[in-house]
Amino acid sequence: MVCSLQSNLEAEIEFQKDKFLDFINHELPEGMELEYEGFYKRGFFVTKKRYALLEDDKIVAKGLELVRRDWAPIAKDTQQNILMTILKDGSPDKAREIIKKVIERISSGDVSMNDMVIHTQISKNLNDYKNIGPHVVAAQKSIARGRKIERGSIIRYVIVKGKEPISKRAEPIEDTEGLEYDPEYYLKNQVLPAVSRIMDSLGYSSERLMELAQKEKQSSLDAFF
Repeated sequence: MVCSLQSNLEAEIEFQKDKFLDFINHELPEGMELEYEGFYKRGFFVTKKRYALLEDDKIVAKGLELVRRDWAPIAKDTQQNILMTILKDGSPDKAREIIKKVIERISSGDVSMNDMVIHTQISKNLNDYKNIGPHVVAAQKSIARGRKIERGSIIRYVIVKGKEPISKRAEPIEDTEGLEYDPEYYLKNQVLPAVSRIMDSLGYSSERLMELAQKEKQSSLDAFF
């Protein structure tokens, strides 16, 4: 009996879906036709090519940092967590608290090196790079330390503390024992850009989030909120 009801429900949903699709396509200009992709409870659109949709308590995203390889896990995970909070719970306030806690953890050094790793592919021979970015520097260091790096290799590196320019402080993850990541870099160049893309639309400007990031003491953070 239960199986029969389930089958009838699925058949009715399929029928209504096709009926709705036929109605939409009938109203479109000649030569245009839409296809059914899925049913999503909620969606968050930054632009038409950058969005996140909620499907069965999972996020389906396109064009956002959480689906890109060249962003550190701490940035991608934070963006995903605030998107889930907004899409599932509808709570910008909870999203704000998530950001606050992540900022505190990064500032205090309480995030593992593995969560700070940036992955970048070497797309050409190292000698052909005119702009020497962090991934190139990390690749050069790996070669100097006996590793084989060639075109197509994936470089995994962390930006560590130091007084040199950022690119020169890119260290292969294999060589980071005893080193510390640079909190300021990860806040300003990874986490805040990723979350600002979402929070800007909810009235929390990049400037306000940056101000939050600059408040290191717990008392200052509480006062800000």
